[in-house]
Amino acid sequence: MIAAKVRGRRPGRSSYRLLALGAGLLALPLLPLAAAAPSAPPAPQRFEETTQVVSVEVPVNAVDRAGKPVRGLKASDFEVFDEGARQAIKHFEVVDLDALQPDQAIAPLAPGAIGTVDDVDAFDAAVRRHFLLLFDISFSNPTAVLRARLAARDFVLKSLRPTDLVAVATTSLETGPRLVLTFTPDRAQLAHAIDTLGMNHSEEVAQTAPDPLRFIIASPSSLNLESNLPLGSSQPARGSQRNPDAAAALGDANSALLDSLVAVRAYAQKDQRAYANSQITAFTRGLASLAKALESLKGRKTVVYFSQGFDSSLLLGREDLGSKEAADEALNIALGNTHLVDSDQRFGNTSLKGAVNRMLEEFRRADCVIQAIDISGLRASSDATDAGQVSGQEALFYMANETGGELFKDANNFREQLERVLERSNVTYLLAFQRSDLKADGAYHRLRVKTKASGVRLSYRAGYYAPRPYQQLDPLEKNLLAADGIARAVPRSGLDMELLVAPFRASEKAAYVPVIIELPGPSLMQGSKGDRLNLELYAYVSNRQGQMADFFTRRFALDVKKGREALQSTGVKYYGHLDLPAGDYQVRVLVRDADSGRTGVRSTSLSIPAYQKLEPVLLPPLFIEGHHWVLVREHDKGAGGGASVVYPFTLKGEPYVPAARPALGSADKARLCLVGYNLGAGDLALEGHVTAADGSPLSGGDLTLVERTATGVKGEDELLATFQPTGLGAGDYVLRVALTDRTTGHKEVNSLPFQVVR
Repeated sequence: MIAAKVRGRRPGRSSYRLLALGAGLLALPLLPLAAAAPSAPPAPQRFEETTQVVSVEVPVNAVDRAGKPVRGLKASDFEVFDEGARQAIKHFEVVDLDALQPDQAIAPLAPGAIGTVDDVDAFDAAVRRHFLLLFDISFSNPTAVLRARLAARDFVLKSLRPTDLVAVATTSLETGPRLVLTFTPDRAQLAHAIDTLGMNHSEEVAQTAPDPLRFIIASPSSLNLESNLPLGSSQPARGSQRNPDAAAALGDANSALLDSLVAVRAYAQKDQRAYANSQITAFTRGLASLAKALESLKGRKTVVYFSQGFDSSLLLGREDLGSKEAADEALNIALGNTHLVDSDQRFGNTSLKGAVNRMLEEFRRADCVIQAIDISGLRASSDATDAGQVSGQEALFYMANETGGELFKDANNFREQLERVLERSNVTYLLAFQRSDLKADGAYHRLRVKTKASGVRLSYRAGYYAPRPYQQLDPLEKNLLAADGIARAVPRSGLDMELLVAPFRASEKAAYVPVIIELPGPSLMQGSKGDRLNLELYAYVSNRQGQMADFFTRRFALDVKKGREALQSTGVKYYGHLDLPAGDYQVRVLVRDADSGRTGVRSTSLSIPAYQKLEPVLLPPLFIEGHHWVLVREHDKGAGGGASVVYPFTLKGEPYVPAARPALGSADKARLCLVGYNLGAGDLALEGHVTAADGSPLSGGDLTLVERTATGVKGEDELLATFQPTGLGAGDYVLRVALTDRTTGHKEVNSLPFQVVR
């Protein structure tokens, strides 16, 4: 234990210095270029230079003859074959959603624990269910789409589990598939995405900095959270009532959306018969590209497809074999007048069938099941926008059946039917095997899974793709991979990263939270041979209900042509911030090399006190940085783009840069600043403990008080101290500091990881 004594002192009148975080503060031996930079040449393909061991994960659902999940199977009950060759199962895991307790949905946070994730995030991505709500605008009546949203909202809020991730997308002949909201557990953003389908361009949802990963499409503060309940809740949400009348469905709130839907519908109906086959072929190409992008996500994906379907006769031929037209065709065939028979009309267009089947094959390969919802019964009884609507039900059935899904004909009641389908995936067996001989050619490998258990039917992915170089991925795949990394928040070390967050009081109800991200030079420059280093940075914060509360993102480039060696020995330190009210949060950060795809992911829990209660608070110990970095600052969040902010890292009026994870030599004496609120004006006792990274107590380290300084801010304290890691060998540690008010005996504790280097 390390102890020191601090005597009370009345704060002075000096105040924070207003800084714009410009070159005056951040000037160091190396400076970054502007954020915008031209694309760098593709980095060399690392797959050919190293041997990869690829772990192939195969989630399997097992049901009995009644369609009920089968429990109790073991690894020895399964056999896995890759292109006919049996594989040894290296990992086996069982996830039973019915066994989860309600309080396991969101695990309690451990403030200050770097790299931890809650129980929901900790589920292996291969066993988490992904649902894409896909609204077909071109082949659907606008009023039917409006009403289908109510059924979709009801399904999301009532039927899905807290562990499920949901995305919202639209598809049309004009734009192709368009992602409105990425896979997220945030039911408030989901409700808004379903309500607007991404077509609400009012000032209410306009954002000065749109979210590139599509986690946040509306400001969290603008959403009505009271009407939205956590996934799986049994309490109905507003707007989820069944069979609403036309006036309610087409009220003022929906008029703008209806106009947009009608405009898109008109585009699709223009010369529809003349161009039907080419339109549908283009439609299948768009959905095939969506399926290819979804393949990059682990786990089984369910596409809940809301549509009236395209003209089934174009795909499957004439439906009514007893019609006069069918009789005339049969007579012409009997008389040998085959030139009078339109084979496409009788049997369906062969070319179109091929295009549809290629699209469905992409969905099967991506482990996507299409659950088709026929919304034709939801349009108004007399609707001028639906003239000449043809039957698409058979086409919807074909799409669903060929991917292992089902067709639901009544979207008002589809939730209960779909719940029975979802029950089959409540128990998932995760089988994993390893391949070290895969070529990085993106080739498709077919899988087969067998079970020794009798009376059991298996459902599993049909195959997998070998790795592909990152440069070959399309933009949607890259965005989905980044979004998946943020949603899972499982640490990744393709790029080394350290993270520091500290909640400074901004007002009685909110905190200004600096986010310091350190990217050490050796890891950052690994494999980089070009003159520019292009980086992408994504930072999001979610609350205990999984709702995204704030974010910032940045893309920037560094010119390393002349400073490669210097950057190699230092690294990049990024300064950003979040604005948050009181509560418990998880901060999730992903940094990616935009050329090679190397990625680092870290997360940390964050607890923001209710500052209006004037209770004692101690922030993490802030080590004053002694190393040089390339410093990159955030863009201003304000609409004006040039507003100054209060820079919180000051000591005795002078700014400093904190270390996210201090690296100390055994003889170093590091300076650190302790920031607290409402600690009291009397004597304070300072003590410190050093623990191992796993939390086990250790002896060693020397914490010494220097002084308690004046801040000029009511209720805020700053203490200057020094720390020397005496008696500690090289390794990872945690410094826990405590300040105790000797008058009241109240103690405030906080901690920060640090490293001792040789």
